[in-house]
Amino acid sequence: MAKQASKQASKQVHVPPLLDLFRQYGYDGVSLAKIAQATGLGKASLYHHFPGGKDEMVETVLATLDQWLQQTALAALEGEGDAQTRLGRMGDRISTAYSQGQKPCMLAALMLGSAKDAFQPQVQNLLRRWMGAIAAVLTADGMDSTLAQERSEEALVAIQGALILARAMADTTIFERTLQRLPQQLCRSSSSA
Repeated sequence: MAKQASKQASKQVHVPPLLDLFRQYGYDGVSLAKIAQATGLGKASLYHHFPGGKDEMVETVLATLDQWLQQTALAALEGEGDAQTRLGRMGDRISTAYSQGQKPCMLAALMLGSAKDAFQPQVQNLLRRWMGAIAAVLTADGMDSTLAQERSEEALVAIQGALILARAMADTTIFERTLQRLPQQLCRSSSSA
């Protein structure tokens, strides 16, 4: 039991560089040579920590992202305050996670190339949970559930779109401005939509 916990802890040490690699290059663009260089592990050590190879590495990173989503973004939505306050808190945490728009999204990177089919169910699950949490905040604030679901979709479209545009234009203020405006836009009444 202690050996398994030690192996799991050792594996977690390598998640940040793996996350950076996969978000930067996608699944197909990450070679074992890049992984070895980023983690400081030789090929034999990589397979010791991740016997399932790159797929297991991505699954480990996705599990970490799932924990992050729950403990950070979703926890912000479950906290105190009205919908705008909670959505603003979520935006602050998202901004930090993406270094104010400087880092690409790993979920988007995984939807390109050969990894799409393998990891799409996990990515969909993460995104559905996130949208569901946003919709729950809006519904609790009195919004119709159908409109709240549509607004939750709009939220992720705005976040992901702003992230792509900010990186493409080399202007992180696009991402920051979108996150700042998002709570008010999501909470606007349906008559002003």
